[in-house]
Amino acid sequence: MTDLSADTDSSQSSPVRNWTLETDARDIAWLGLRTKGSTNTLSRQVLLELDTILDALLAAPPSGLVIFSPKESGFIAGADVHEFLNFTSEEYAFEQVRAGQKIIDRLEALPFTTVAAINGIALGGGLELALACDCRLSIESHRATLGLPEVQLGVHPGLGGTVRMIRLTGIRNAMQLMLTGKPVRPEKARQMGLIDKISSEQSWHADAAELTVRKPARKSPPLLDRLLNITLLRPLLARVLRKQVAGKANPEHYPAPYAIIDLWLKSYGKPTAFEAEARSFAKLVFSQTSQNLVRVFFLQDRLKDFAKAADIEFKHVHVVGAGTMGADIAAWCAIRGLSVTLQDREKRLVDAGIERANEGFKKKLKTDDLIAEAQARLVADPTGEGARSADLIIEAIFEDLEAKQTLFSEIEKRARPDALLATNTSSIPLKEIASCLTAPSRLVGLHFFNPVALMPLVEVVHTPTTLHAAVDAATAFVRQIGKLPLPCRGLPGFLVNRILAPYMDEAFRLHNEGLAPECIDKAAVDFGMPVGPMELADSVGLDILVHLAEILSETIHRSPPPGIEKLVIAGSLGRKTGQGFYTWANGKPAKNKDANTDYAPEVQQRLILSMINEAVACVADSVVADTDLADAGAIFGSGFAPFRGGPIQYSRQEGVDKIVRQLEQLQKSYGERFKPAAGWTELARK
Repeated sequence: MTDLSADTDSSQSSPVRNWTLETDARDIAWLGLRTKGSTNTLSRQVLLELDTILDALLAAPPSGLVIFSPKESGFIAGADVHEFLNFTSEEYAFEQVRAGQKIIDRLEALPFTTVAAINGIALGGGLELALACDCRLSIESHRATLGLPEVQLGVHPGLGGTVRMIRLTGIRNAMQLMLTGKPVRPEKARQMGLIDKISSEQSWHADAAELTVRKPARKSPPLLDRLLNITLLRPLLARVLRKQVAGKANPEHYPAPYAIIDLWLKSYGKPTAFEAEARSFAKLVFSQTSQNLVRVFFLQDRLKDFAKAADIEFKHVHVVGAGTMGADIAAWCAIRGLSVTLQDREKRLVDAGIERANEGFKKKLKTDDLIAEAQARLVADPTGEGARSADLIIEAIFEDLEAKQTLFSEIEKRARPDALLATNTSSIPLKEIASCLTAPSRLVGLHFFNPVALMPLVEVVHTPTTLHAAVDAATAFVRQIGKLPLPCRGLPGFLVNRILAPYMDEAFRLHNEGLAPECIDKAAVDFGMPVGPMELADSVGLDILVHLAEILSETIHRSPPPGIEKLVIAGSLGRKTGQGFYTWANGKPAKNKDANTDYAPEVQQRLILSMINEAVACVADSVVADTDLADAGAIFGSGFAPFRGGPIQYSRQEGVDKIVRQLEQLQKSYGERFKPAAGWTELARK
């Protein structure tokens, strides 16, 4: 393994394989990056090669330099995250990051104008490289393509981004980008001062060349940002920023945002600012939070890879069922560029579904033109004629086996022989639905989660007799619409609902024992869950949860406690009726500020271990292929605390024996529902 810090001396050079350098008739140098893989990443080798190229450029200076990517996928997607795994110690990580910073510093110090011509994504280290250039040009796009998402990996920018972004855009814009990790669109980046010019696909080359000749005057950040950056005023803003971050991220769970604030407070403007950034990065990258979030990053890649088994492009999707899920699935497919026909048993239901989809378009899409295009792709089809020509037919009606079987019997007669048939059932075993078909092996489950526009996971459900080609096609479709496919065996509840069911059930039992909903939710949120189980129950709908619990009762060995059934009988179904465990107004729960939220450690154990124990049972039952996929499903489907790495990863880090002992103690106190699942023995061996 080449040591980057030892290879930045100009007397040494690295063979150049990832960059191309050409000089045109105007003596402008064009430096193109094309690494292996679908997107460019900044690996140590890429930086070493850049260092070699900088030597050559200094030896024979051009009139200007344009850095670009010939790849359609974009400029640079960020650092090569795989190399995080090569850091053997905090000190070694510091040395490597510091060496990378020095190469970027050399780029910034070049004695001629440098331009980063950004096509598509420039994220993380890719944007940090662009920040070191004199000018940044971006090709116009409605997508959010420019950002510093390092906090999502439990770290912060490490190639000078915490310094240069503040210097360029001001403290408020810089903190927005770094603390949230959310990318922005090119036009927004231009308004922030991050981008100097937005070009078209046709004109970017000429515009980039022009920038090397006529570099725009550098604008200072707004006066307020300059005032807030005064050393005496920084503590005031730092307190405000910490308070804002604390509303979304516990410092014990996610330390990186707080480290960004501390870097600015203590080091910005000092000669040691870059060194401080490297030290802080090295410390964070060895935190358990970062190591778990990096693992989650790789789990996400693994889910994406499932789609590589089939080279299929879907063009027309027919959705049957225009209720909440059906309308939202149809809307999402239209947003992602597919033609969609939407069917239900009455025209008024289809019209309501179309109206719901239109509201979704307005929330998700940024311009009137994009909204109009999506609306044109979604067609009301109350008679279901679209099923005859569709590549994929998705059933999304209410959870009733007989109704689904009747529907699929009709669909099979209309559908093309090569069309993929799918059900969005959340709990009914796939083989029972498929039994009505003359070719049951062509049916797959595509279980979306609510809200469709926000939840990244789709469970791709199969049985032992499902055609492999059908499963491969389904995973390809899921990736085509920008979601993460998780192959699941078609047992009741699949993975996500099955592991959520005992967690929710335990929350209801705690409520029956007298704990306030606010207390139960606090115990879950303190662990790291994005929302507590009582608020989640109200959001999903208590009637839906009771129905799900009845279907899963044999599988999870639990029956719904009487308290929730009484609420359902009374018509208190949660958010949709305005009353459940909480009273709801304007889509938000009114929580009792005076409620007693003190809880014993056992309360949190009962909630979280219920979920973990069921995740282990799912692996033992081969609902998913292995423990990593169980963790991926829990994180992307249920919101299980990402910084914990997933329920099974959490168990490993806490100690499998310790978790089993806790389950056994809960079993003694509360009964057989806490009996350790059969899979713990195998997990302990591994």
